[in-house]
Amino acid sequence: MNRVAPTDAPIQELLSKRWSPYAFDPERTVAAEDLHALFEAARWMMSSYNAQPWRYIVGTRDGSPEIRDRIFNVLLEGNQPWARNAPVLALGIVQHNFEHNGKPNKAAVHDLGAASAGLTFEAAARGLAVHQMIGIDPDKARETFELADGLEAFTGLAIGYPGEASMIPDEYAQRDRQPRERKALAEIILAGSIG
Repeated sequence: MNRVAPTDAPIQELLSKRWSPYAFDPERTVAAEDLHALFEAARWMMSSYNAQPWRYIVGTRDGSPEIRDRIFNVLLEGNQPWARNAPVLALGIVQHNFEHNGKPNKAAVHDLGAASAGLTFEAAARGLAVHQMIGIDPDKARETFELADGLEAFTGLAIGYPGEASMIPDEYAQRDRQPRERKALAEIILAGSIG
């Protein structure tokens, strides 16, 4: 199945090939060196005042299955039927206050998103896929992982190799089969001109 984005202007192939499948191949593990590279990419992303307000909790089926199971149990019910096949599950954690002065970091969530985007593009370059999800229970995550004050579980990430739609319930398989669509540029550029 062709999942390349139908862009209106040429963009880097890596960006147009990146997508968030629901179907992950449960038989293929993610090599440790690949997983290390994904989080190294996240580590080097930009952040306000270089605060790097992102943290991750990572569970792998073959290396840390108990952590993976605990992450799985933090996912909302609607994400569990498809995410169960992903060999790696992670939580994206945001640190809401700056370490250097304790003041609120209004860019913290943005910066977690940037770090996770870097991770996602590194995954795409390695033939892996990442499906990010807001559908987690932050309070359950706080309790499950005994998160310190000022840290909040904000997103979940399923990481692995894309699988076949037949591996997941049909309602999710249908989503994987839908054409890729985005809002038109005219809808997201509110003022000014991009030529």
